[in-house]
Amino acid sequence: MNRRSFAKALPAMGAIAGAAAGSAAPKAQAQETLQPIVLPPPEKDGGKSVMAALWERRTIRNIAAKPLPPQTLSNLLWAAWGVNRDKGSFGKAGRTAPSASNSQEMDLYVALPEGVYLYDAAAHRLMPVVAGDFRARSSRRGGATAPVHIFFVVDLTRYVLEGNPDRNIGDPEVQKSYYYCLAGLIAQNVYLFAASQGLAAHFHNCDKVNTAREFKLRPEQRVLFAQTVGYPA
Repeated sequence: MNRRSFAKALPAMGAIAGAAAGSAAPKAQAQETLQPIVLPPPEKDGGKSVMAALWERRTIRNIAAKPLPPQTLSNLLWAAWGVNRDKGSFGKAGRTAPSASNSQEMDLYVALPEGVYLYDAAAHRLMPVVAGDFRARSSRRGGATAPVHIFFVVDLTRYVLEGNPDRNIGDPEVQKSYYYCLAGLIAQNVYLFAASQGLAAHFHNCDKVNTAREFKLRPEQRVLFAQTVGYPA
């Protein structure tokens, strides 16, 4: 998919992108126009080497409002938590970050100017969750105009005991150690991708209470952190 066809998958983006965070902009109309975004296939080449990216990895909090190109957004989400092989452990596809018993318990909710999307790694697309600009929910330090805000949401129902050799998979404290570890692994993927591409990234806390309500999460889902990505300001 080229940039022109990708742009067609972002209905009314220009009209919605100018709305301020928390704006009461015509949500009913926005809900009707917010459509799934099929991302371009992720690239396998480009950017700096892993060693060079490690030298460049850092937190950059000052991020410009300039949007990321479609291919960059695609590569970013794939690097974070995409599918990199059809056959992983326990009969599931493999991902770019490891999870306990390949539970794949983390979901990435992506806040863009026009709305919030759930990253569907298997289909490599963004599925609409709610229309409106919720980027400000990711940070109390400002930066609400940065183009991409990724929310880390764990789904505890993915920890399945049946057929699992890990007999402690149902222990809440063990689960906590697993999903916090996974959050860090995904965040580091984002940091290294950002460093390889000359982007800015900031991993931080977020508004967990309002985010869970506004993203219509189930009780078994918990908002953990957020990560903001864009061009350095």
